[in-house]
Amino acid sequence: MKAFLILENGTVFTGQSVGSTSEVISEIVFNTSMTGYLEVLTDPSYAGQAVVMTYPLIGNYGINKDDMESRKAWPDGFIVREIARRPSNFRCEMSLRDFLVEQEITGITGIDTRALTRILRESGTMNGMITTNEDFVLEEVLPRIREYKQQNVVERTTTISTKVLPGDGCRVALLDMGAKYNIARSLNERGCQVTIYPAHTSAQQILADKPDGIMLSNGPGDPKDCMPIVDEIRTLFHSGVPMFAICLGHQLTALAAGGDTAKMKYGHRGGNHPVKDLKTGRCYISSQNHGYVVLPESIPAGVAEPAFVNVNDGTNEGMNYVGKPVFTVQFHPEACPGPQDTSFLFDRFIQMMEDKKNA
Repeated sequence: MKAFLILENGTVFTGQSVGSTSEVISEIVFNTSMTGYLEVLTDPSYAGQAVVMTYPLIGNYGINKDDMESRKAWPDGFIVREIARRPSNFRCEMSLRDFLVEQEITGITGIDTRALTRILRESGTMNGMITTNEDFVLEEVLPRIREYKQQNVVERTTTISTKVLPGDGCRVALLDMGAKYNIARSLNERGCQVTIYPAHTSAQQILADKPDGIMLSNGPGDPKDCMPIVDEIRTLFHSGVPMFAICLGHQLTALAAGGDTAKMKYGHRGGNHPVKDLKTGRCYISSQNHGYVVLPESIPAGVAEPAFVNVNDGTNEGMNYVGKPVFTVQFHPEACPGPQDTSFLFDRFIQMMEDKKNA
C-alpha cells in the first residue's frame, strides 16, 4: 500500500506503508544508530515523535522482546529506507514489520531517508504527517501539521504506581519521567534497592521514605512543560540527599536551580556522540536522545559548573552543582542502544551515597 510523508514545509515523500495504516501527525526527528532499533522504539523519550533511522537497512536481526527498554513502543511513526524482509538471528522472536503491526506504530519505508535527514539538518526539526490517503489535499493538511505540539508526554510514559527492585545496598529513589529500564537495572545490578516513583510524586513523599540517593530519569518533551515537577525537584535539590540526573532529569535540575533550557535545531539522537569530561580532558562516545539543551551561562553564578561538553557542537552535556552532592548529564550512561563508556557514572553516584552515609 502506498504511503506518504508530508512535511510542514510542503515536501512530500512517497513510499510504502508498514505497520499500522493509521494517519499520524508528529514531530519528525532522526536517529543515527546503525543497530538498536528495538531499544529506540521502546525508549519513552520518543513519545510524541516520529523517528527517521538514517542507516539504510533496519530490522536485519529481528525483534527479541528481552531487549525492550519499556513496556511498549512509543514513537508515533517509524521512517526507514528499507526494512529487512527475512531477519536472521538466533534470538529473533518476530520481524520488525510484525512488531510495528503489534504495537500499532504507523510506518513508511522506501523513501530517501538521506534527503529527508538533510532537510531536517538544514531547516531544523519539523512536524510531518504519515498517511495512506492518496487523495490528500496539501493546502488542507499543512495547517493541521503545523499546529501539532507534543502534549502530556511525561504523563503518558511514567509508571502508574510505585515499584521496588530489591537490593542489599544503597536505597535509591528513581523519579520516572519516562525512564528506560536500563537505568533501574544499572543501579540494581550494583546492589542498589531501587524504588521507582511516578513523575508527579511529591518531594515530601520521596524524602519521607528516607532514600540514600535520588535518581532523575530521562523522558520526552519540552522540559518547560514540566514546571510542577521542577518545583518538587527544587525541594529534592536542596534536601542534601545525593542526586544523579540523566537527560530530561538533567534539564529539569537546571531549571530547578534557576537556569534555562532551549530547543536545539535538530537535537542529538544516536549512539555515536563524543563528549568531553572537562575535569580530565578525556573524551567518551555516548548514546544520546534529546532535542533540548541546558544553557549553563543561565545558571546563577556559583551554583554549578559545566562537567561535560559535546565535542561536535560545544553544547552542554553535564553539570556539577557546587556545594551539593548533585551531578547531572545530558547523555545516557546506561546506553541501550549505544556504548557503555560512561557507565562508571553509576559507580560515582553509589560512592557519593556511601560517602554521605559514612560522613
